[in-house]
Amino acid sequence: MPSTSISSPRILLLSAYDAASHKRWRTQLMAALPEMHWHTLVLSPRYFSWRIRGNALSWFQHPQLRESWDLLICTSMVDLAGLRGLHPHLAKTPALLYMHENQFAFPDSGRQHKSYEPQMINLYSALSAEQILFNSEWNRRSFIEGASALLKKLPDEIPVGLMDHIFEKSSILPVPIEDELFAVRERPIHHTQPHLLWNHRWEYDKGPDRLAYFLDALLERKQDFSLSLVGEQFRKQPEAFQCIRERHAERIVNWGFMADVSEYRRLLTQADVVLSTALHDFQGLSMLEAMAAGCIPYAPKRLAYPEYIKAPFLYASELNEPIKEAEQAADQFVQLWQQPLELRCQIRGVYRNCCLSIVPPSRLCFNEEGK
Repeated sequence: MPSTSISSPRILLLSAYDAASHKRWRTQLMAALPEMHWHTLVLSPRYFSWRIRGNALSWFQHPQLRESWDLLICTSMVDLAGLRGLHPHLAKTPALLYMHENQFAFPDSGRQHKSYEPQMINLYSALSAEQILFNSEWNRRSFIEGASALLKKLPDEIPVGLMDHIFEKSSILPVPIEDELFAVRERPIHHTQPHLLWNHRWEYDKGPDRLAYFLDALLERKQDFSLSLVGEQFRKQPEAFQCIRERHAERIVNWGFMADVSEYRRLLTQADVVLSTALHDFQGLSMLEAMAAGCIPYAPKRLAYPEYIKAPFLYASELNEPIKEAEQAADQFVQLWQQPLELRCQIRGVYRNCCLSIVPPSRLCFNEEGK
């Protein structure tokens, strides 16, 4: 790594909820631009409500916020407006806001107290930043639409053109896929018992109940399969996971979190199909990395997926009727898997190239224009 000279631009990167995907993004960014003089402030990914409301206060006495910087880079959980209010000299420092997600598009679990405060913090940060980057067009569109809807509910004194102002200073820059994930696969697709991979967080917003319905529907249609259900786990999990484990025990190849990165990446090259049943996915990194490794994608026609997955690998979205969605998805999948094996092999190659063109390797993503 080249040595950093004192004249290198000084960048302060702030991650207020440093979850796995946020950490992955910031480490990739810093590695891609080693000539910059980087400093980071991060907060652990817990106590969501406190993190998004209190991060400016948590950092209030941090000495780095008293220094001068050439650029601030903040993740979407950072209260940028509050931070600049507490440290007025930072108002003169250009700020880039990276929107991994937005608080307007999270599905309601029914367990949370409804509060507009996280949405307002997102909105104030977007107005405060000089430039905004979203990781997908779906992320930007849902933010603009959600914020517009919220503003219409407010009683009076709403400035005109706020969303136009935010849109004009925004652009799309996906989180890149690591170069080494773009591997050449030697293992052929299993044409009688496809290996299905579901590799998402084990939470309600990733649709585990919809996955259970889909797997049951496949069996009703006499479609055999093997299953790897992996991903980040938490102390409390939706009951659907236990139901899947009990019903499909003999088909399970891998189950639970895979701490060994090399083992996980090996799995990506062994599975045939990567599935999503998500209600929330602003980019879909787990889908994209599996596609890069050669998996055929199969996802609902919603969220960011239509930006890089095309029919017939998108099944109809039925948000209010999960059983209907699962049955339609199973019908479509069975028809797809009845196609000639040679065609499916060609399709997998096409979608590997699609993944490469939409979310290129890191060396192509952070170029001069994207800095």
